[in-house]
Amino acid sequence: MFKNKADKLWYGFIAVAFILPFVPGVIGGSFFGHVATMILLYAAMAQSWNIISGYCGQTSFGHSVFFGIGAYGAALAVVNFNSLPWYGAPLGMLAAAVVSVIISYPCFKLKGHYFAIATFAIVEIFNRLFMIWDTIGGALGLDYPILPDGWVNFSWSDTKNGYYLGALAIFILVFSVVRWIERHRMGYYLRAVREGQETAESLGVNSTVVKLSAMALSASLAALCGAFFAQYNYRVDPPMVMSLDMSMKFVLITILGGLGTFWGPFLGALVLIPLQEYTRAYLSHLGAGVDLMIFGLIIIIVMIKQPLGIMGLIRYFTKKKIAKGEGDA
Repeated sequence: MFKNKADKLWYGFIAVAFILPFVPGVIGGSFFGHVATMILLYAAMAQSWNIISGYCGQTSFGHSVFFGIGAYGAALAVVNFNSLPWYGAPLGMLAAAVVSVIISYPCFKLKGHYFAIATFAIVEIFNRLFMIWDTIGGALGLDYPILPDGWVNFSWSDTKNGYYLGALAIFILVFSVVRWIERHRMGYYLRAVREGQETAESLGVNSTVVKLSAMALSASLAALCGAFFAQYNYRVDPPMVMSLDMSMKFVLITILGGLGTFWGPFLGALVLIPLQEYTRAYLSHLGAGVDLMIFGLIIIIVMIKQPLGIMGLIRYFTKKKIAKGEGDA
């Protein structure tokens, strides 16, 4: 049934994660339930960014634009059209994919840090555009009405179980897409472009098509995460979903965990999100930004010790343990 240890780890994790909300007192209305939900959501967000930046090597700081489009897609369906988020989320994903191709095509003509700088500018452009766009609420954003609890409206007021399972479903979807990419031709194309675009093209790889395809897929998955984020917070506004701060969360979580690795985004979220949420809850008296200072210190230490992030540390100690075992033998 399982081809290797990676399969066992993947299916074992899914099984344990799925059981949690059915264990009394674990998720429910607890603060831990909120933290667990955010870990899954941010891991999925970071993994969506990992597709274009980790596997394809195109460093983007503009993914909050696609995240925000997805958030507004779900919110507009509920607030402006009195519809269901289930209709708005797919439309937001489609819109994000189209926008990503339109803005990425000229930007991909830039290389290295010039491309990264261009994506910074794109975030600011869309942020200002949404701030003055009255149809979608402008700077005030959109506030959800009170909706009946249940899966139809994807809304719950007294428990986190539904949200947790929704975040888990998104997590499984995004990570399964990346598992498929790693094992099929697209993954080889992405890594070829990352390692050397000119070399890849000399071997017959159409780098433009590969990069645009990866960006569209990455953007649509980020938009799906944004749709969930809007539902979970019951409101949306430009600074909340479409800012450089949000874009940097995509980047830092992935880099901390391990850029271009399958489990890296999850490990990064597993460190950052509890740190972020628990310091806000228990160290708020020290002032704003304590979580960012601690996280920054962790990033510095990890990058000095192991530039490949937490996954790099795991591989280092695993190899060291194996080498020690062979030496003792």
